[in-house]
Amino acid sequence: MKTHETLAQQEFVARQLRRRQMVVLARLFLFLSVLVLWEACARTGVINAFIFSSPSRIVRCFFSMVLDGSIFLHTGVTILETLVSFFFVTAVGILGAVALWSSKSLAEILDPYLVMLNSLPKSALAPILIVWLGSSMRTIVAAAVSVAVFGSILTLHNGFMSMDPDQARLIRSLGGGKREILFKVLLPGSVPLIISNMKVNVGLCLVGVIIGEFLAARLGLGYLIIYGSQVFKLDLVLMSIVILCILAALMYQGIALAERRAER
Repeated sequence: MKTHETLAQQEFVARQLRRRQMVVLARLFLFLSVLVLWEACARTGVINAFIFSSPSRIVRCFFSMVLDGSIFLHTGVTILETLVSFFFVTAVGILGAVALWSSKSLAEILDPYLVMLNSLPKSALAPILIVWLGSSMRTIVAAAVSVAVFGSILTLHNGFMSMDPDQARLIRSLGGGKREILFKVLLPGSVPLIISNMKVNVGLCLVGVIIGEFLAARLGLGYLIIYGSQVFKLDLVLMSIVILCILAALMYQGIALAERRAER
């Protein structure tokens, strides 16, 4: 019986491994197919290569900027702005949600304002931020924080309020107060929620940084996109978009790796 169960387990693991390999191959095939089709259409004139660019033109544009080192400067600036804004959003989101959880009255007072600010198109704030803070990195970071922070506070607060009340009663029955509930029950039990929220926020911060760079930057991938569109250098625009996609995927996977380590 034990041997039979072991064989069944091995077969199950093998099937799951084959399935994962098939998914990876299918993703790679789809990606390469799109690139080949795009390149072929551009070379045969099905699409206008000047307007739609092509993989080969994007690669040439990338290596030309690698040779003069400018692509590293622009990419580094965007990464720095995204990480700084992500740090602020994470910290303010957790602290704000804890403050709302600690005071029901405060939560009731601020809730409609947080909902309103979260629903506000953040691009409307960018011109005001430029006037207030000037055309600098502070403006870009502030724009990125404004995109994600209000939703982060609301999401975490709603998660905190769904905590099992029996656990809070147990802490109180042992003589503990809100401080003990916060540090021994609420925050440890909310780690999956916090990390899940961070996965969303890292993408939103990147979006906010690009919005800020569109309006108030002379460096960064957002600046390259807006500059390339103005002078009709579509190779530069699409190359910047590809780099942004790669950055977003890497940042998301970095947080997913931290999540797996936290679970272990």
